[in-house]
Amino acid sequence: MTDIILDDAVWADVDEGTEALLQEWQVKEGDRVEAGQVLAVAELVKTSHEVFAPAAGRIVRLKVAEQDTFGRGAVLAELEA
Repeated sequence: MTDIILDDAVWADVDEGTEALLQEWQVKEGDRVEAGQVLAVAELVKTSHEVFAPAAGRIVRLKVAEQDTFGRGAVLAELEA
C-alpha cells in the first residue's frame, strides 16, 4: 500500500498546527488511477493545491472526507499498486 498525502512542500511556510481542508475528491474507492493523476483538491491557507497519485494503481480507501480538515502528514487515501 502507498499512502497518499498532501505534498510536504506546500506546508513549508505554514505555521505548526495549521490544518488544510479537503475540498473535493476527484476519485472514489475502487477507481484505477495513473501516476500523476489528480486525486483531490485541498485548500491550505486560502490556496488550492492538487493531490496527485504517486504511482498507477487502485484507490483502496479514502481516509479523509470532503469538507473535513487534516494536518501535516495526514494520510488522505491508500493506493494499491
